[in-house]
Amino acid sequence: MLSTRVSHQVINCASGGGGVAIDNKIEQAMDLVKSHLMYAVREEVEVLKEQIKELVERNSLLERENALLKSLSNNDQLSQLPAQQANPGSTSQQQAVTAQPPQPTQPPQQPNVSSA
Repeated sequence: MLSTRVSHQVINCASGGGGVAIDNKIEQAMDLVKSHLMYAVREEVEVLKEQIKELVERNSLLERENALLKSLSNNDQLSQLPAQQANPGSTSQQQAVTAQPPQPTQPPQQPNVSSA
């Protein structure tokens, strides 16, 4: 702001009577820039609020999913989770697969052999 004041003073001294008109135009231009910046900031704030809302909803959904997976898993599977979380290569999909209850195994089927 100091440089703006100094430039206004220089313009006023150099131009004599026309300095007031130039000052008014500079002030109008600055007001225009200010209003454009305020509009852009308000717009960005609205976008960020919407993103925050979406992230809060997603977080809530993931917390519910996590609670469901914990309720469906057994203690052995839950005890494996801290080791997987320490491994940066593990993904949430891998953790979700391990958190699922074990599927019952079926005995291998006997091939159909026809006696001739």
